[in-house]
Amino acid sequence: MSAPTHPLLARDLLTVTDLSSTEILGLFGLASRLKADYGSFAGSLAQRSLVLLFEKPSLRTRVTFELGFQKLGGAVCFLDHQGTPIGERETVEDYAGNLSRWADAIAIRCRSHTLLEQFSRAARVPIINALSDLHHPCQALADLFTLVEAGIPLEQLHLAWVGDGNNVCNSLIEAVATLGARMTIVTPEQFRPAESILRRAQARALRSGARIVCTSDCARVDGVHAIYTDVWFSMGEESKAQSKRDALAPYQVDAALMRRAGSQAKFMHCLPARRGEEVTTEVLDSPASIVLDQAENRMHLQNAILLTMLRPDLSALTSDAVALGGAH
Repeated sequence: MSAPTHPLLARDLLTVTDLSSTEILGLFGLASRLKADYGSFAGSLAQRSLVLLFEKPSLRTRVTFELGFQKLGGAVCFLDHQGTPIGERETVEDYAGNLSRWADAIAIRCRSHTLLEQFSRAARVPIINALSDLHHPCQALADLFTLVEAGIPLEQLHLAWVGDGNNVCNSLIEAVATLGARMTIVTPEQFRPAESILRRAQARALRSGARIVCTSDCARVDGVHAIYTDVWFSMGEESKAQSKRDALAPYQVDAALMRRAGSQAKFMHCLPARRGEEVTTEVLDSPASIVLDQAENRMHLQNAILLTMLRPDLSALTSDAVALGGAH
């Protein structure tokens, strides 16, 4: 893979594929250092500002960005766009141009990935995708960091996704493809991830050695390190046809499916969960569940991203390698 022309400082993070494998591993290293001792990084983002633009409700994403940035000494401005979509009051270009004069970075949680790309083209400061309809890179990176932290080597990792092939699934596919791990995606045929996502991931997998398989057979979870699921309906889609719920019902993660995976298997979910729908309460609250570890690690991983973007001098000194010039 060829080296990127710019460090992460000068780039946006809209999808996992904006990062190289070396950069992702560097972010994991920095996130681990942050988690162990924030004192060493106190004030590292003093006089820096982060703006959050959110069109969708949030608990984990908002709190982890706000408290995380404040832990590093920075200031956060939250702008709620649930009632006024981005681009409605003034053009995206005008909005991005103004915020670029005041903020050092902008994290956007929006309904449309196309809007995110439009905002990125118009802004002059780094843009972070805090969730779009197609991708959720911060979540996927924190998830794989959580599995590494649990002692699972990436070169051995086998992750199973069960349920609806949504935005989190897309970003996990890209992360696995970049890092050379293995992923089995278990969905009904009509709810598998988009072919465009799978094609791009397979191209990366050819270089990294990753293995990505789509199937509708739940028996394919045998022996995996973790089973991951998510809600069957994204925010705002809860009223969709009962037919989707009926199609996904056989893909609920219950105790029987976890037993099929094996005693080593962890359970993962990005939350919030609809207990009794995509996952049973028994599994969600079981010792195998690492959902709260995932939630906690969102803050540390996102802080690693922000430090790498805004203080490459500091991050390069404190991680074995935040690899700003790493290979793509």
